[in-house]
Amino acid sequence: MASEVVDLRSDTVTRPTPEMRRAMAEAEVGDDVYGEDPTVNALEDAFAERVGKEASLFVPSGTMGNQLALRLLAPAGTTVLAGRRQHVVIYENGAAGRNAGVQFTTLDDPDGTISVDDVRWAVEAADHHHVRPGLLCLENTHMPADGAPWPLDRLQEVAAVGLPVHLDGARLFNAEVASGVAASAYAACATTVMCCLSKGLCAPVGSMLAGPADLVAEARGERQRLGGGMRQAGVIAAAGLIALERMVERLADDHARARRLAEAVADRWPDGGCDPSAVRTNVVTWRHPDALALVEWLGGEGVLAGTIAPGVVRLVTHHDIDDDGVERAVKALAAAP
Repeated sequence: MASEVVDLRSDTVTRPTPEMRRAMAEAEVGDDVYGEDPTVNALEDAFAERVGKEASLFVPSGTMGNQLALRLLAPAGTTVLAGRRQHVVIYENGAAGRNAGVQFTTLDDPDGTISVDDVRWAVEAADHHHVRPGLLCLENTHMPADGAPWPLDRLQEVAAVGLPVHLDGARLFNAEVASGVAASAYAACATTVMCCLSKGLCAPVGSMLAGPADLVAEARGERQRLGGGMRQAGVIAAAGLIALERMVERLADDHARARRLAEAVADRWPDGGCDPSAVRTNVVTWRHPDALALVEWLGGEGVLAGTIAPGVVRLVTHHDIDDDGVERAVKALAAAP
């Protein structure tokens, strides 16, 4: 490890495990557009069962999964309620307006959750000439809030307002491991749920969208319209099966390493807003007056970091970062100007 770069930019940089590579090489495949790829079908069945939904669909990316949900669940002429810092709002390159023709009403989400009172207000405001909400989008874990998992009771309370709910669960299994709440319990609050296999779970590519069977059938057609139809996709779905079966429980290691980094950040920048006790999953963020310069300096020390907003630095732990790598990063953070 000492001669390697410690890449903490994102958990999307993970590489498939040797077991995944073997499974990919040996995967039984068919044409998925015809529904004939047995490995893709097995992955879709396994994910649907894992999150307690009737069916699921394998898609190339989490962004596509979110966009499909918007196309299916947000009626024309309505607004989508979402936290103002959610991925679907600010990190999908304006895709919602381009691909789904929807507009957002954004709500405060400082701790990663949104207030049920704010949701109720937005619904009631439709009686006072405001745009009627047609869909509620929630993110679990909430990346900009240090990967905060939703408390289940609060998620249930917001979902009980009665709007259709799409759950952006890109890191849903991080939430499961950190909270002890089953992914299926979280997903029960939502009409549809998306989860990435290519982040901490280490699959090389792919995400899942699950929900009622009729909606997933519609999503398959919408996936084609977005250019997401895949052929012998069992080659990559095989890695997704390993991700679900083998890579979830080990996420606890990533969470412990993130807390170690958070402690180092809080020691070095006590006014940066990083609270180690609030870092429960694998994301660490903090404010810095010259974030880009800090990222450049860390890179010179062999530690790759990233930014998520002006003046906000991010570190993300994952399978390819071990304890030695974390300690190298801790030393670099302590020495940072």
